[in-house]
Amino acid sequence: MRRLRLLVALLLAFALVAAACGDDDSTSTSESSTSEQPADEGSEQPADEGNEQPADEGPMEIKTGAGVDAENKVIRVGLNADLSGIFAALTTKIVDGQLAFWEAVNDNGGLGDGWTVEPVVLDNAYDVPTHKQNYEIFSGDGEQSVVMLTNSTGSPHTAAIAQDLIEDDMAAIPLSWYSGWADPEIGKNVFEVQTNYCIEAMNAVSYLIETYGPKGAVAGLPGDYGEDGAIGAKYAIEQLGGELVYDGQAAVVPGADQTPVITGIAESGADWVWLTTSPGTTAEIIGGVEQAGFDGVWSGNSPSMNHALLDTALGPVLDAKYIQSTYTTLWGVGGEPGMSEMIDTMRQYRPDAPLDDVYIISWVEGLIAQQALEKALENGDITRAGVLAAMNEIQVDYHGLAPNQTWSGDPNDYVVRESYLYDMDSSVRTPGATVSDEGGTGFTLIQGPFVSDVAANWTYEPCFKPA
Repeated sequence: MRRLRLLVALLLAFALVAAACGDDDSTSTSESSTSEQPADEGSEQPADEGNEQPADEGPMEIKTGAGVDAENKVIRVGLNADLSGIFAALTTKIVDGQLAFWEAVNDNGGLGDGWTVEPVVLDNAYDVPTHKQNYEIFSGDGEQSVVMLTNSTGSPHTAAIAQDLIEDDMAAIPLSWYSGWADPEIGKNVFEVQTNYCIEAMNAVSYLIETYGPKGAVAGLPGDYGEDGAIGAKYAIEQLGGELVYDGQAAVVPGADQTPVITGIAESGADWVWLTTSPGTTAEIIGGVEQAGFDGVWSGNSPSMNHALLDTALGPVLDAKYIQSTYTTLWGVGGEPGMSEMIDTMRQYRPDAPLDDVYIISWVEGLIAQQALEKALENGDITRAGVLAAMNEIQVDYHGLAPNQTWSGDPNDYVVRESYLYDMDSSVRTPGATVSDEGGTGFTLIQGPFVSDVAANWTYEPCFKPA
């Protein structure tokens, strides 16, 4: 009898323990999932309220939606990138670098408690209608749906989906440094990376005036990119009492005869020229103006130059006369500890990839998305809206690759104002090198990250506003 009473007591104790621990094996669920568990008879328990669970009752439920495979713990992110258009030489490498970034993240435990990230890449060919078509795929609920865009190539392209991003609660990281992204009326769900074209131009033109003289020529493409940079350059000239000797804002029309621009610069008597163009057009303009016996120096917004031009007939001119402006550190030039981390990872995952500075952009995009997704997982919500909310909460640590940044508060307070200046230098360039080689891309640091007085005192507003 005593043995029977003991057996009953043990069974009752086991039943109570099992009831108390009933949620210990809960796992991540889809947005529509709920945790159903009957309450013990004779006792009252509060109903399960969303994702709130005591710390000792197992992992938090994760709210999910389109772009997430909850069963296999996969989060999809989208790259709407130029793989065949005018910036493809740069963008294809940026995309490949970001793919390597995610491969390394996934191989080292993924995010949270084992979530992996699956990048989905579509080519926009630097064409606005194609960019919009791709976005329809990304924003749907099919196998190529995503929770956020980690690369949206192009200023007009990203502007074309800006309202859709708001309607879909989707966050996007633009491969574009347009000054309007920080304006809630233009780019509410577009999270600019580093400083913008306008501030970049203010910083660099301040240096050009102080170093080479007051007379400047400005030339660029029409639209969000070209005119944003041109306006920033002209603003710095005005603030510093310089002289604008040639105004080529929006004068560089893609595919057109550039003779009027070349002639205008050559005859201007400029001490320096600021370009906001593509690398191919930059080469055409510099080549034409130099043939006319130009004595000044050259610079421009970062996308205007490709270091591979050092290997062309134009190389000696660039080596002697081109100042590279950009938003981040460049390959092997500062940026620790992030630089070593990036180089080691690229050598492991892309040993034969061509050596290029644009992989820093790959890492910058990846670090933003990684830290936003980890925050969303911590919050228990990796729906598009949950990731968007996380983007607005984080301060991104770039591990030294670029100035850290956030998007919380007043844009005038958080907009990044630092940029970098490098000298194009063939003596530190290794032509044809891969990431596994101990070589350089051809740049030595002049200064950076730095902020000019003009940029520091500027009150933020979009420099260029489309009509």
